[in-house]
Amino acid sequence: MSGLLCGTKKKKPVSDLHEEGKNAINAPMLPTGTDIHPEDTLLEDNAERVMLDPTSRENLKFKDLLKVLIDWINSELEEDRIIVKDLEEDCYDGQVLQKLFEKLSGRKLNVAEVTQSEIGQKQKLQTVLEAVNELLRPHGWTSEWSVDSIHSKNLVAIVHLLVALAMHFQAPIRLPEHVSVQVVVVKKREGILQTALVSKELTSTTEMMMGRFAERDAFDTLLDHAPDKLNVVKTSLITFVNKHLNKLNLEVTELESQFADGVYLILLMGLLENYFVPLYNFFLTPESFEQKVHNVAFAFELMQDGGLKKPKARPEDVVNLNLKSTLRVLYNLFTNYKNSE
Repeated sequence: MSGLLCGTKKKKPVSDLHEEGKNAINAPMLPTGTDIHPEDTLLEDNAERVMLDPTSRENLKFKDLLKVLIDWINSELEEDRIIVKDLEEDCYDGQVLQKLFEKLSGRKLNVAEVTQSEIGQKQKLQTVLEAVNELLRPHGWTSEWSVDSIHSKNLVAIVHLLVALAMHFQAPIRLPEHVSVQVVVVKKREGILQTALVSKELTSTTEMMMGRFAERDAFDTLLDHAPDKLNVVKTSLITFVNKHLNKLNLEVTELESQFADGVYLILLMGLLENYFVPLYNFFLTPESFEQKVHNVAFAFELMQDGGLKKPKARPEDVVNLNLKSTLRVLYNLFTNYKNSE
């Protein structure tokens, strides 16, 4: 009999926990159809848990954002033979985030290469996130991530972090604009579970996100304060590019528009470096945005192969007719090849 009584006493707390889970699911603040697992409600008092609303997970713009970020990571870490397929499962332990940060920043972090234990993974995450926050905080970026949120596979926190890194390091990618998701926030106050649906903005416009990290340079000053001198610079650059493109019976009159598809940039690099660029390496008559970005990115590769530094501009900005970005790229060529015949 005592054994039966003991068994009943042991089961009671579990029953209470399931009752909490039931209350959370049925809470009036929670949208109909949102699925909360019982383990998501096992919280200490004054603790909270944030979960992505299932309807947001199926949002097409959110899915597109995930794909862009995954493709970008795989491109950056190709030499390390790291392949990311799922951001939640592949980023939570800190290994991928460590390699990505080291590749982007050129800075080696003092962490163990392989960590299997939860303590070791969180220690690695702590080191990585401290380095990230130190880099981003001066630019006014609010940390929407933490060791616990990343390690608990909070997809929203992981995406916030990756978007911030992509923006800071001017990743050669085009993030979908105005991506927002709904998250379910479950809090426990004095033993009672409270739920709320909150909207989280993951991306705004490219211009606003990039403006946070943009470093002002001579072209910013020219555009803002000396438009007359800007015209002198543009005239000099047009004279420079036509000196070489005229050899192919090509002529430039508008810098921002005629270099936007990347074709003239590629041909110009071939002329400056004295080689023929095979036509199968680029789109001679690009039609889509992606084809134009491919061309400009390829031209950037040719510049680096010629010993130039990686352009600060993004291929997407050149394609989008961003004058400052185009001027920066062409001025870099001018300073390196102005004496070339």
